[in-house]
Amino acid sequence: MPAVAPILAGDVQTGGPCDHWLPGHTAGPLPGRGDNSRMLTKFETKSNRVKGLSFHPKRPWILASLHSGVVQLWDYRMGTLIDRFDEHDGPVRGVHFHPSQPLFVSGGDDYKIKVWNYKQRRCLFTLLGHLDYIRTVQFHHEHPWIVSASDDQTIRIWNWQSRNCIAVLTGHNHYVMCAQFHPKEDLVASASLDQTVRVWDIGGLRKKTAQPGAGGDDARMSQGGGRMNTDLFGGGDAIVKYVLEGHDRGVNWASFHPSLPLIVSGADDRQVKLWRMNDTKAWEVDTLRGHVNNVSCVIFHPKQDLIVSNSEDKSLRVWDMSKRIGVQTFRREHDRFWILTAHPEVNLLAAGHDSGMIVFKLERERPAFATHGSQLYYIKERYIRVYDFSTQRDSALVAIRRNPSAAYNQGPRALAFNPAENAVLVQTDVEGGSYELYAVPKDAAGREVAPEAKRGFSAAAVFIARNRFALLDRSANQLIIKDLSNEVTKKVTSPLPTTDNIFYAGTGMLLCRSEEKVALFDVQQRSVVAELATPPIKYAVWSADMNRVALLSKHAIVVADKKLGGSCTIHETIRVKSAAWDDNGVLVYTTLNHIKYCLPNGDHGIIRTLEVPVYLTRVVGTTVFCLDREAKPRQIQIDPSEYMFKLALSHRKYDAVLAMIRNNQLCGQAIIAYLQEKGYPEVALHFVRDERIRFNLAIECGNIEVALQSAQELDDKDTWYRLGVEALRQGNHQIVEFSYQKTKNYERLSFLYLITGNLERLQKMLKIADMRGDVMGRFHNSLYLGDVAERLRILEEAGQTSLAYVTAATHGLAADAERLSEHLGELRPQLDTAQARLLVPPTPIMREDNWPLLTVSKGFFETLATKDSERAKGTSGAAAAAAAAAAMEEMDLGAVGAGWGEEDELGIGGAGEGGPQGGSDGGDAPAGGSADGGDGEGGWEMEDLEIPPEVAAEVASAAAAAGGEGAAFVAPSPGIPAVQRWQSKCNLAADQAAAGAFDTAMRLLTRQIGIVNFEPLKPYCLELYQGSQGVLPALPGLPALVAPLDRGWAGDVPRQDATAPALVYSLGQLEEQLKRAYRTVTEGKFSEALRLFNALLHVIPLLVVASRKEAEEVRELVTIARDYNIALRIELKRREVKDDPNRTAELAAYFTHCNLQRVHLALSLRSAMSTFFKLKQYNTCATFCRRLLELQPDEKMAAQARQVLAACEKNPSDAEQLAYDPRNPFDICSITFTPIYRGNKYVEDPYTKARFQPECEGQLSPVGDVAQVGLSASGLVSSPTQLR
Repeated sequence: MPAVAPILAGDVQTGGPCDHWLPGHTAGPLPGRGDNSRMLTKFETKSNRVKGLSFHPKRPWILASLHSGVVQLWDYRMGTLIDRFDEHDGPVRGVHFHPSQPLFVSGGDDYKIKVWNYKQRRCLFTLLGHLDYIRTVQFHHEHPWIVSASDDQTIRIWNWQSRNCIAVLTGHNHYVMCAQFHPKEDLVASASLDQTVRVWDIGGLRKKTAQPGAGGDDARMSQGGGRMNTDLFGGGDAIVKYVLEGHDRGVNWASFHPSLPLIVSGADDRQVKLWRMNDTKAWEVDTLRGHVNNVSCVIFHPKQDLIVSNSEDKSLRVWDMSKRIGVQTFRREHDRFWILTAHPEVNLLAAGHDSGMIVFKLERERPAFATHGSQLYYIKERYIRVYDFSTQRDSALVAIRRNPSAAYNQGPRALAFNPAENAVLVQTDVEGGSYELYAVPKDAAGREVAPEAKRGFSAAAVFIARNRFALLDRSANQLIIKDLSNEVTKKVTSPLPTTDNIFYAGTGMLLCRSEEKVALFDVQQRSVVAELATPPIKYAVWSADMNRVALLSKHAIVVADKKLGGSCTIHETIRVKSAAWDDNGVLVYTTLNHIKYCLPNGDHGIIRTLEVPVYLTRVVGTTVFCLDREAKPRQIQIDPSEYMFKLALSHRKYDAVLAMIRNNQLCGQAIIAYLQEKGYPEVALHFVRDERIRFNLAIECGNIEVALQSAQELDDKDTWYRLGVEALRQGNHQIVEFSYQKTKNYERLSFLYLITGNLERLQKMLKIADMRGDVMGRFHNSLYLGDVAERLRILEEAGQTSLAYVTAATHGLAADAERLSEHLGELRPQLDTAQARLLVPPTPIMREDNWPLLTVSKGFFETLATKDSERAKGTSGAAAAAAAAAAMEEMDLGAVGAGWGEEDELGIGGAGEGGPQGGSDGGDAPAGGSADGGDGEGGWEMEDLEIPPEVAAEVASAAAAAGGEGAAFVAPSPGIPAVQRWQSKCNLAADQAAAGAFDTAMRLLTRQIGIVNFEPLKPYCLELYQGSQGVLPALPGLPALVAPLDRGWAGDVPRQDATAPALVYSLGQLEEQLKRAYRTVTEGKFSEALRLFNALLHVIPLLVVASRKEAEEVRELVTIARDYNIALRIELKRREVKDDPNRTAELAAYFTHCNLQRVHLALSLRSAMSTFFKLKQYNTCATFCRRLLELQPDEKMAAQARQVLAACEKNPSDAEQLAYDPRNPFDICSITFTPIYRGNKYVEDPYTKARFQPECEGQLSPVGDVAQVGLSASGLVSSPTQLR
């Protein structure tokens, strides 16, 4: 068996700075350089100690196993916890995803290996066999095997399909800390605290698995007996190939290289060792020194020649594998590192530490590039290259030299091109920020020798003119203008207090960025043209005509015009990567996994998904040009139909919209929902063939014709009811009548006949009710008709003799009244008929076929929708009333919409489908025909009327002027109410309350600051709601007009969408209330002052401020109100217990430890001084005197304090032992009014952060009386900037 002889520490010397490393110094090009490296963190969690990590091979998921026994599944791209698995008893040290199945395996201190299905969200089975803690588990990349390492000094290989142990690898004589399969060969590497790394050959196991009937191995393993004993003592199918000896202490980790015959190991001797192996032997190559504590984990980078290690010295180090020196060091302040893993496909690593984990990259992968005209300039492998979009020709332009001072991840960050002088400006992060200026010769293509660059230091560098470029000096907050010879021509103070980046904004113009805003700065005039509040901006992308700019931050895009006006913001949950403008003024941008678009009005959507992130360089028609992370130019085909349709719609280019509709380029629920949201349901009608959706859209846009046709196809009760409601809203009572007939809604039908004055139909409804045996229907109809005799008959038949007598006597039916009086006898009620009046229905003013409708022309799409519907259905194309009649009887009532018609009812209730004779309900027919069976009517009397010729001519001309198609007025769609927009757009509790969504506001406040008692907040919420709407009194008898008041309203903008409600509370108002409360405290009105401070605490959650600075002021206001609330309640409590002098003294002392204004603190100290002096607590009283004198009060108070201090110093002792220690800092529990000394346990009010004794958990906090003590909460959000 080949073995490697131990190599003493120090035998192998590595070149470079590592020869002289000192403990704590970093391996790097210069001593200490790597210490300040900034990790490119992509995702971070806070949790219990993380002991195991595993990336999913395809999805953006990572498993983290915790010391608490929980396994967490995270989406590191979205930053969300997907699931948690909690079945292990004790810490879980190993976890691993299966490479292709929806499985993962975990091993823990409970000696159990569990295999889980994450789709089913459960443990499938448990593998038992290890006798001590399980350190690592791993799936084989090809076979159904799991390898596990344990503190029982063995490594086991399991078949997870048969659920048996198929091999036990013995030989280590201490805990086995790690075991891994080789990614390609039949090898297993293990690391143990016996100071060795062992490499095991499992080729025999593979051969037996490949043999026919190989399952017999698993069966034999489960039979016990001799075979198991053989494996326990070292025989079997896995043998030791190498034993690597060289570490002086226990080895914690060993890893194979993914492709080379190398192994790397890390141990408690603080060293990382590199080993090489061949078919016959293995030997140590080098030792990497630098860690100052145990090395926890070490791996090879899967894509680059790097080794990454982490350690209990709270550092993570990156080593160059070829030079074998350290190139980067990342440190944490308090957390030891335990585990490290690399993503198999993507350039990502993850590390677990004491308080969570981090997912990070070692270097930035975005290539530096710039576009000009039809050419793309970019940097790849130390060359500036040029790519022609039209010819797709890619060529190297000029070589650039690597800065010797550059650290590992400090490559080119940005590139700017000057076409006038053919110059290139390259920005890097070297030495805190530097630039290189290259003048590229015209014949430079293909040159191998790099031209001499002009260099300098700057946080950012951009061209601003033909022969000028601007630099940012962060330390002096200056803009430095240089010419192309690198000479300073001008220095300008930055327009922002802290400018941290600059971007090109046109000739002589710059965009200056700070953390909260950008400023458009005219360098020549030294003036700010415009400012715009934004999240921290990373890139600025200008349109070709420089009229629009897209400002890209990590999770948002702000689109504005060239003066930073008309801005809109798009928020993304996944990181924004790049953007480019197409020729139509649409912004196309990419996130990690999508190509998306943004229209000028702020509407946005998805174009297509991406397999890998790309960086857009140009958009031409259906082709997107981009660079991938290897800086390779690519072309991606996209379908712009969706955003071109929306763009045409927003520009009101209806001919283009119509062409897209007829070409069937678009379909789907997303387009329909968009059209509904934007107030174009009539356009959505063209995309829909489903009758249910067509009906809903037609109702929304008020198109009664299409709605009626769809209702006839659907023919269900709910559809007819909704059609009736919409027709009634428009005043088209013929369709209302038809709808009620279809649903057999007799009560509504009777009332409709009442309000339209159709007494004849009402009489027939009375007969129908009689035939149906509907007593209440008969009574209502007789009441509507004023038929007293019928009502009397109904009451008598129903046994209501008393009511029948009252009816007869009241209405003067003497004979009937006398008859009923005799029947009742003594039970006859006494009546006073002096005030009685006859109840009869009002005489109708008009008896038209429909109520008069305004004659207007229909819109472009409404007319088109009706025509399309007519073609599809084959109907005649008359107005809505005619369509209703056509469903019952073939009649032409097209002139009804113009306000003319016969006296008789035309075509409604005829003997057609659904009518009284044609229907299947017989005597239940609601109106018309011969429902009573014996009227003998000869149908409707349709007489020819002699109309004077001049009247006919006048009517004809009026009809022509009104337009043939648009005879009937169609009510416009109501649109989306402003309150509804507020509720959907706004994310702050105050905005939701002002919009009337009190339940949403309450949920937000409970989640953010733990409020559970909303009764004190109720009046303020109602004030917000009332204050967000203006009320204008209307005409007498009409309701008032309510207008929403929008916070973003501007008088000079003609049309504005609702953004956020106007609020009645402001920070200035609360500051005034705070001053008033201060004055009340000074006046000694403590109860009134407490009420004012509580009111502050009640209003603050319903406050919205504009900036983060103001949000900090709000938090400070909460702190002030909290401190005064506690202080005032202590003082009021002291006055309640005045009969207990010791308790009074303690409370007086606690009062002095509240954070109060200087004058109030002086008054509290004087009060405590007096109280303690009277109780002969001279020693403690002296401390109050000294504190009072330190505040430098007025002369009278100071003189008194000096006198008392002199008296106390003569006898520095206390008469009683009180629960007060002035030397030990403490907080005051304002429920128990006892001190909570530093170091003692406490619970907090999540809103004010007031502290309480642990036994108070779950109670309502008296500081504001709104929050629950001990409830977990995310924190108060009072500004939109806190949500970015």
